[in-house]
Amino acid sequence: MLTVPDALDRLDAALNAARAAGADAADALYVGDGSTSISVRLGKLEDIGRSEGEEVGIRVFVGQQSASVSSSDLSPAALAVAAERVVAMARLAPEDKWAGLAPADRLLTGAIPDLDIDDGSDPEAGSLRDLAMAAEDAARAVAGVTNSEGGGASAGRAVTALATSTGFRGGRRSTSYGASASVLAGEGSDMQRDYAWHSARHFADLEGPAIIGARAGERAVRRLNPIKLETGTLPIVFDPRVGSSLVGHLIGAITGSAITRGTSFLKDALGTVVFDPSITIVDDPLRRRGLRSRGFDGEGLPVAITRIIDHGQLTGWLLDSASARQLGLAPTGHAARGTSGPPGAGATNLHLEGGSVTPAALMADIRRGFYVTELIGMGVNGLTGDYSRGASGFLIENGEITVPVAEVTIAGNLVDMFKALVAADDLSFRHATNVPTLRIDGMTIAGA
Repeated sequence: MLTVPDALDRLDAALNAARAAGADAADALYVGDGSTSISVRLGKLEDIGRSEGEEVGIRVFVGQQSASVSSSDLSPAALAVAAERVVAMARLAPEDKWAGLAPADRLLTGAIPDLDIDDGSDPEAGSLRDLAMAAEDAARAVAGVTNSEGGGASAGRAVTALATSTGFRGGRRSTSYGASASVLAGEGSDMQRDYAWHSARHFADLEGPAIIGARAGERAVRRLNPIKLETGTLPIVFDPRVGSSLVGHLIGAITGSAITRGTSFLKDALGTVVFDPSITIVDDPLRRRGLRSRGFDGEGLPVAITRIIDHGQLTGWLLDSASARQLGLAPTGHAARGTSGPPGAGATNLHLEGGSVTPAALMADIRRGFYVTELIGMGVNGLTGDYSRGASGFLIENGEITVPVAEVTIAGNLVDMFKALVAADDLSFRHATNVPTLRIDGMTIAGA
């Protein structure tokens, strides 16, 4: 894996070769990563994996024609050949009047923010094995756990660098760590599975394996002997680990590609109130040690904290340069890309700000409802907002979470769901997308 300065030197060479071959403009992206993963099961080592890879992507423009190529051979000679090839490809491509690099006057200048996403550690495989073993042992020690799907631990390092013919040069190094456990409770046809996991940028920030394992075991045991609910309309409460998916559906509906194609159920909602006024959703690429933190976007533009939803109102789209040109707007610093094609747009570290009541108070007036802890399937129509997913969780009776529930479907429309959504005050920052406990009244449950 190259250092950031060495990666930028390779990218500069690729850009010089592209210009020499006739490109009017170009950018180049380096991605290098390596990771070690350990899995154990029933107290024994099951697998050790190590993966490493490096790739450079070159994108060129000849007038309004463009093409991209990627290469895992990073030698100067191979990159020169790739640059010549991609220029030849661009000359055969159809014209796209929206295509082009990000505006030069909007590129990040000055120092790239230090977001503390590389702790400099490189834990040995033995340390990761011990971590995975401890997580599984803690899960199996929970009374009622009868089998295990295993424990796991991982450590990774990545280097990303971007250079453009308009003058941007920047890169970043990052580390990532994870630990997990997945176990089963019960016997025969009454067995139930659940899991727990945690990820962090710094090894020291990773949650203790005993906590992770115990959480997995307790969740599995709690799901034993589930009931089925009758079909009807009930208040739905989403546990934070699944409520984050609702924010994901919002993001998918407000990216530039969805808006320019007219394939979003929110395509006419810019500047309107789409959530309850109590709801604010923030995209924060500058969070220190955040799982998706970055100091510049996929086109070299500066990034900033954005209130995507501000007191219920949709404030803007997430735009790369091409979609921004098509919409007559400015790019928003949300470009995201890989080495094999042009940028799209996406969010970074997301959170839905907490409300003013505890989860208990949020549920206190629910005589009969459904607390969702797991969602199954992807039954969401991005064009209409229609929502239908399999779910399991627990019955809410008189404000209390009681018996487990399985094999039901919850349905609604995201437009109505967003407007009805109410948040509790238990927001914590554990993942890339974080939400508190969420409540939505008026959803349909299809059960027994």
